[in-house]
Amino acid sequence: MTDATITLGANCAENPLHTAKFAHMNRREKLEAMLVESPDDPFLKYALALAFVSEGNAARAREGLDGLLQTAPEYVPAYLQLAQLQVDEGRADLAKPVLAQGIEMARRAGESHAEEEMRGLLSQLP
Repeated sequence: MTDATITLGANCAENPLHTAKFAHMNRREKLEAMLVESPDDPFLKYALALAFVSEGNAARAREGLDGLLQTAPEYVPAYLQLAQLQVDEGRADLAKPVLAQGIEMARRAGESHAEEEMRGLLSQLP
């Protein structure tokens, strides 16, 4: 089995070659490597954006979330995260339309908890 044939999936941690390949990488680096294998995976894109948040790189996180919402507008959690970043940067004016769109997408998807979280944040904004 070569590096190119390693499958990145739910059971990838059980694959010793996969474990060795990623052992020296931090979380963000692992996610970036996984995205090379699965560039259209919205969860990996979302997780990478959150990794950038954890590293204090709001600009890269915002860029990742913006890109995710352009390619997968149905990915509801990204709306709240993007809006929260914008609020943290003092840009409530940008967060409001993101939240409005996220609320609508959550309603359509039947994700009432996400909808309520976004409504709560929106109600707190000036």
